[in-house]
Amino acid sequence: MPDLVLFQPDIPQNTGTILRLGACLGVTVHVIEPAGFPLSDHALRRAGMDYLERAAMVRHVDFPAFEAWRREQGRRLVLLTTSGAVSHLDHAFAATDLLMLGRESSGVPQDVHALADARLTVPMVAGMRSLNVAVTAAIVLGEALRQTSGFPSAPQPPAAGSPA
Repeated sequence: MPDLVLFQPDIPQNTGTILRLGACLGVTVHVIEPAGFPLSDHALRRAGMDYLERAAMVRHVDFPAFEAWRREQGRRLVLLTTSGAVSHLDHAFAATDLLMLGRESSGVPQDVHALADARLTVPMVAGMRSLNVAVTAAIVLGEALRQTSGFPSAPQPPAAGSPA
């Protein structure tokens, strides 16, 4: 199933929200450091709530360490960017894709941009700059999971007459 990747996140509330998203959908979240805040339970707790204990988070000390890991794993880097030319709706996702979101303040550097195997954008109304990074993560991850049949199975309701 696709993983989410946060490149040096700036805002702990967004990171906590994305970790909660990952926990609820069974998706690993990679965080490329340094972050703009201490990566601690205290910093993430407000948005992540009690979901943080269930979140699968992998920390990478910097982008070169992440890139070495990614190449070793043979995984495709899909950058979500406002400067992408291809809609996420027109992209064929693979179960092993790494969906990267840049810093809230500045995106990703040009050298990281150049290494991406695909650069996708979420279609928006003309004149609007960008969506919140956590909202973008949810929109694109939802499409990637739909395409790859990666959504978790829905729990089955109890049979009629059985105790709930």
